[in-house]
Amino acid sequence: MDAAKEEFLRDFGEHYGYPNGPKSVDQIRATEFKRLQLQDLVYLDHAGATLYSDLQMESVFNDLTTNLYANPHSQSDSSSATLDIVKNARQQVLDYCNASPKEYKCIFTSGATAALKLVGEAFPWSCNSSFMYTMENHNSVLGIREYALGQGAAAIAVDIEGELHPEISGETITTKISPHQVQRRKVAGSLKEEPTGDVYNLFAFPSECNFSGLRFDLDLVKIIKEDSSKILGISSVCQSGQWMVLIDAAKGCATMPPDLSKYPADFVAISFYKLFGYPTGLGALIVRNDAAKLLKKTYFSGGTVSASIADIDFIKRREGIEELFEDGTVSFLSIVSIRHGFKILNSLTVSAISRHIASLALYTRKMLLAMRHGNGSSVCILYGHHNSMKLCHEMGPIISFNLKRPDGSWYGYREVEKLASLSGIQLRTGCFCNPGACAKYLGLSHLDLISNTEAGHVCWDDLDIINGKPVGAVRISFGYMSTYEDVKKFVDFVASSFMSPQIHIDHGNQMKGLDKGFVDTGYYLKSITIYPIKSCGGFSASSWPLSNNGLTHDREWILKSLTGEILTQKKVPEMGFISTFIDLSQGMLFVESPRCEERLQIRLESDVYGVIEEIELYGQRYEVYSYDNETNSWFSEAIGKTCSLLRYSSFDQDFMLNKIKGAATCRDPKNKLNFANEAQFLLVSEESVSDLNRRLSSDVQKGIYGKVMQVSASRFRPNLVVSGGRPYAEDGWRYIRIGNKYFSSLGGCNRCQIINLTINAGQVQKSNEPLATLASYRRVKGKILFGILLKHVSIDGEQQKGDFWLHVGQDVHPD
Repeated sequence: MDAAKEEFLRDFGEHYGYPNGPKSVDQIRATEFKRLQLQDLVYLDHAGATLYSDLQMESVFNDLTTNLYANPHSQSDSSSATLDIVKNARQQVLDYCNASPKEYKCIFTSGATAALKLVGEAFPWSCNSSFMYTMENHNSVLGIREYALGQGAAAIAVDIEGELHPEISGETITTKISPHQVQRRKVAGSLKEEPTGDVYNLFAFPSECNFSGLRFDLDLVKIIKEDSSKILGISSVCQSGQWMVLIDAAKGCATMPPDLSKYPADFVAISFYKLFGYPTGLGALIVRNDAAKLLKKTYFSGGTVSASIADIDFIKRREGIEELFEDGTVSFLSIVSIRHGFKILNSLTVSAISRHIASLALYTRKMLLAMRHGNGSSVCILYGHHNSMKLCHEMGPIISFNLKRPDGSWYGYREVEKLASLSGIQLRTGCFCNPGACAKYLGLSHLDLISNTEAGHVCWDDLDIINGKPVGAVRISFGYMSTYEDVKKFVDFVASSFMSPQIHIDHGNQMKGLDKGFVDTGYYLKSITIYPIKSCGGFSASSWPLSNNGLTHDREWILKSLTGEILTQKKVPEMGFISTFIDLSQGMLFVESPRCEERLQIRLESDVYGVIEEIELYGQRYEVYSYDNETNSWFSEAIGKTCSLLRYSSFDQDFMLNKIKGAATCRDPKNKLNFANEAQFLLVSEESVSDLNRRLSSDVQKGIYGKVMQVSASRFRPNLVVSGGRPYAEDGWRYIRIGNKYFSSLGGCNRCQIINLTINAGQVQKSNEPLATLASYRRVKGKILFGILLKHVSIDGEQQKGDFWLHVGQDVHPD
C-alpha cells in the first residue's frame, strides 16, 4: 500500500469501504463490477446514473426467468401475484423514506421528471397561488412554472440564507428568503382578485443540488408548512394561502433519503436508476394523502376509471390514489426488479453508503483545493461551498468545479472532458440541466445568458468559454461502489494534465530533445490523397487537378440517414470499410465494400440525377443532387444502415455568413468548400508523424502502454503529406507554395477521437491512441492540434483557374 492511501485510511478508514459490512468495497468492485476493470474505466457520473451490479442483474434475470408475471389489471393467478409484488414494491419505496402508508402513497411514474410533471399539471393553481422555488433546481422542477403561469399564478425564484441570531439559550437560525422578480402572465379570465375559496401555494426545492452537491436542510419543510411567517422576505411576494412542499429527491435519495416521519413534505419525486442503476424509465411520486385529494386529474385512461361510457360524457374515476394517477398499465416488470436493487442498498445500509461516499468526496475536495501552479495560483475552483449558509450546511457526493491556467484564464470544461475520456475517466460537464445554480455559481447575469444564447450556445454544445467566462462546469460524483483508486486516478489526471509546475509559455510544440538528429532540409510533396465521399476511404494519386473548392471531387459526396442526419465515421464507423477510386480518363467513381458483392460505378458527368434538394451542414446551406434507389441500396448494405447518397451542387454563401454571425466557427466563411469540415486541404508533415511514433514507442518502454503502436500519416486523413524539415515546423507556416500554386494556412487542425479508430480483420477497433499521446504535448487552448488547414489563394488579386495540377515530388516552399 502506498503512503498516500495509508494517509487517506488514517483520516477516513473508520468510514471508508464498509468496514462492518458483508463485503468490503474492494470485494464489491472485484466481484460485482468486473466490467470497470476489464475496460480500465473510472466512472464518476453517479449523479447522472449510478451503476447496476452484476449480482443485482443476476437476481433480476433469475427472477424474470423463473417466475411468470402478467398484467396486474387482469384477474388471472399470475396477474394477482404480480399485483401483490407491485403493492410490496410501493411499501419498499415508502419504507425507504420512512413514510407511513397511513399518511402517504407511492405512485409509480416513468421517472422523476414524470412525477414532477404530474404535480405541476394536477396542482390546484389559481390566480392567487404562488409557485416558489429555489434557484438551485433542475429544469424538470422549473418546468412546473409553465402550469402555474398558465393558470395565472405567480412564479418566484428565491435564494435561501440562514442568519444566526444569538439568544440566551444559544444560537438560533432565522430563515431568510431573497426573492427574484415575480413572474406572472396575463391569462384570460384569471385577473388577480380577492380569493373566493382556498388558496394553495407550492414551494419546491431539491434535497441535494445536482450542480453543486449542496444539501438543503429539510427543516425547510416544517418552516414553510407550519410557520412561513418566520421566513424573512416571504410576505413580500406571497401574503395568503396554504403552503405545500415538493422535494426533488432524485439525486439526494441515493445517500440521504428524506425522513418523511420528521419532515412531512407533501410531494417527493425519486428516480430508481439514480439509486441502484436499474431499471431505467421508472420513478415514483410519494404523495401525502391529504395533498393527493387536492390534485385535479383531467385525463383518464385504462386503469384509472371504474366505469366510462363511450358516447356520452360519463366517467366514474377510481378512488384509490395510486389507481387514479397511474395512467395505463404500470411498468410491472421494472417494478418487480427494484426489490433486487433495494436488497443491495439494505445489505450495506444507507448510512454506511453515505459515510463511505462522504469520505471520498471530502478527500477529493481537499486534494483539488490544495493544487497550485508554479506561480502559487489555484488550479481548481470549487462551487457550492458556503460556510455561512446554515440551511445548506452539508455537501453531498458531488464536486462541481472549473480549472484555471497559471495566468488566471480558464480551461474549457469540454477540454477537461475530452482529456478525461482519453484517460478512461467518465465524468460530466455543462450545466447539468440546472440553469439557476449554474448562473448563480458562475456569476452569469441575465445579459450574459441571453448574449450567450444569441451567440449560438445551447445545451450540450462545445462552446464552453464565452467572453472569457465559463458557461458550465465539470462535475464528478461518487456511488456506493466508488473507491480510493478511482479518486487517485482522477486527482493524478488533473495534476498531470492541468497543473503547471513552473511558469512558462507552452505553445504545444515541446521541441525539447529535437535539436539533435534533425537536419533542416528542404520540403517536398510526398503524397496526395482524395476522399470523394465524406468519411469514407480515400485514394492516392501521383498528380491531381485543383478546383475552386480544393482538390477536384474531394468530399463531393455525402451519405444521409433516413432522419436527415449527415453520416460520419464518428457515428457510423463502418463507413471506413468503403473504399473509393476515381478514374478521370473514364469519368468514373468506383466504390467498393467487403459487404457488397458488386463494385459500384458512378459517372462523374451525368445528366441523370434525382431531384435537387437543400441540406444544412456546418451552418451552411447546400444544394445537392440525389441518386436512384439502386445506388442508395448499395450504400445502405455497405454500412448496415438505411441511407442515401448526395452530391454537392452549390452552396448559399449569404446564408452561411448570416448564420454564423456572432457565433464561434472553425470555417472560413469566404472559403469555397465541398463537404469538408473546416478547410479545402489538410496538410500533415511526415516528420511530425515520425516524432509522434517515437513518443508512442517511448511510452511503451516506460510501461505506460503494453505494446508498441505506430501510426501512418493516413490515420489523420490528410490531403497533402510533406516530407523534410523539422517536426511541427508547419505550425508556424502562414503561406506555402507548392510548385506554382499558393496556399495560406488557416491554423492547426483540432483532432478528435476518430483518429483512434482502426480497421483490423474487418472489425472497427478503438483505443485511446494516438490522441492520448498527442494530448500530452500538443494541447493549445483546449485543442489538440496536429496538421494544418490550408486554402488555395489567388496571386496578385487574380482568381486562379481551377485546372491547375498538383504533383507528388514538387518542392514545397513555406512562407
